[in-house]
Amino acid sequence: MIRLLLIACLALLGACVSHSPVPEAPAATVSGSVRWESDIASFEQADSVVRRRPGGVVFVGSSSIRLWSSMSEDFPGVATINRGFGGSRVRDSTYYADRIVTPYQPSAIVFYAGDNDLFEGRTPVQVRDDFVAFVEKVRGRLPHARIAFVSIKPSPSRAALLPQIREANALVRDFANQAEDVDYLDVFLPMLDAQGQPRDELFVADRLHMNASGYAIWAGVVRPWLAASE
Repeated sequence: MIRLLLIACLALLGACVSHSPVPEAPAATVSGSVRWESDIASFEQADSVVRRRPGGVVFVGSSSIRLWSSMSEDFPGVATINRGFGGSRVRDSTYYADRIVTPYQPSAIVFYAGDNDLFEGRTPVQVRDDFVAFVEKVRGRLPHARIAFVSIKPSPSRAALLPQIREANALVRDFANQAEDVDYLDVFLPMLDAQGQPRDELFVADRLHMNASGYAIWAGVVRPWLAASE
């Protein structure tokens, strides 16, 4: 009797297992770029003015663009549109390009991103490829706009990434040399000291973001490029 009971229990157990629901596959991961949606929505709320002045210059990218508070003074006579957001990566600007770059019909685009990408583990090749994707997306809507990639800066807090930064910059520079109306603007070398290390005096206390002296270097590099595109 006991043996029969054990056999019956095993049969019931097997039936439960065989008919248990199969777990659903995890939903596709939402793109990390979506986390910047509130920033993009804020830009769009202010677009009633900037979208009425085509031919300006869009500065887009990460917080180094967002914090460039002297932009209008650094480029007098230029209709600058600042669309830097958060700690964004190269691919984030690509994701939102149809909302924060191409609608303004700019004559030129100044792009900066890449150090956050490398810090998060993306490779120099991926950074280059992500920028190529940005250029291709923008070109679909703005075939004649000039695009400049501001080289990834050497921040003291991320000095350990200098080899990857150098490689990523070189890869983007090579791409720009072969692409039409795409230029590489070197701020990397002017921000190094005689020993090839990041210059602390160009940065604020966090040793990641720049002070006025750092932005003065950037303006000095970007200004001639803008003048040449007029």
